[in-house]
Amino acid sequence: MTDRRRVLLLAHPGRAQARDVARKVVDALTGHEIGVRLLREEATALGLADDPSVELAEGGDPSAECELVVVIGGDGTILRAAELAHVSGTPLLGVNLGHVGFLAEAEHDDVGSVIDAIVERRYTAEDRLTIDVSVFRDRELVWQTFALNEASVEKAARERMLEVVVEVDGRPLSRWGCDGVVCATPTGSTAYNFSAGGPVVWPGVEALLMVPISAHALFARPLVVAPTSVLAVEVIAPAQAAGVLWCDGRRTVELPQGARIEVRRGARPVRLVRLHQAPFTDRLVAKFGLSVEGWRGASERWRGDHGA
Repeated sequence: MTDRRRVLLLAHPGRAQARDVARKVVDALTGHEIGVRLLREEATALGLADDPSVELAEGGDPSAECELVVVIGGDGTILRAAELAHVSGTPLLGVNLGHVGFLAEAEHDDVGSVIDAIVERRYTAEDRLTIDVSVFRDRELVWQTFALNEASVEKAARERMLEVVVEVDGRPLSRWGCDGVVCATPTGSTAYNFSAGGPVVWPGVEALLMVPISAHALFARPLVVAPTSVLAVEVIAPAQAAGVLWCDGRRTVELPQGARIEVRRGARPVRLVRLHQAPFTDRLVAKFGLSVEGWRGASERWRGDHGA
């Protein structure tokens, strides 16, 4: 280990814009004597594999000994970075090239200010709750992973519904015929959970979410439970209508009849870098293009009366 500052750079090499921004970041950071590490395949795609100013990750944890993971791309690329840096806990700084980019802290046209913030260490990191996901078959653990956004149990065949029983804290809650079930974090509440009709939960709230997808049942509403709760989904459909589990849309495993999926608070959070302390409300308005026309805000007198 050396005292030299170092960052791991991840980019979406299939996008020309990502390649351009990544090269700019490499040139700027190395010019300030901050080392830049790249995955070998990405360095090749960026045309930097033979550049002596960059370091190539060779096995092991690519984020080890790095100050930050700088991610150039959309939320999918940031979720890939979260997977790579999960064990080390290295903070992630996302530069958005996607459409919404809720996990990103900056847009691609702000890359100059991002570089300045890194050089001058003008950033903070906040912990985001994750979930640990376990799959059991015949009471035997067969698969484990984690998720930053969500774990979704989905039907494997489009023409067949999935039959599941859901459980909270060791007690059965309801049986659903459905297209699936999403178990999400507050961070993931604006992702698949949102599309499935679940609530938006501010990231400062510690909670777990469970949302049925197109469920045919009297009681089939989104649930928000304590962060200490354990959620479970048991697949009870016939074998030909078994399901599939997706975690953050990246890691997947088939779910046969009788499979049991348990979701609990993750042992390790994911750390996201913040460059400014903008309220989450402002982020929602900006990312979703929400209309706030007509808002006047509280008067100074009201603020004083209410201790604001």
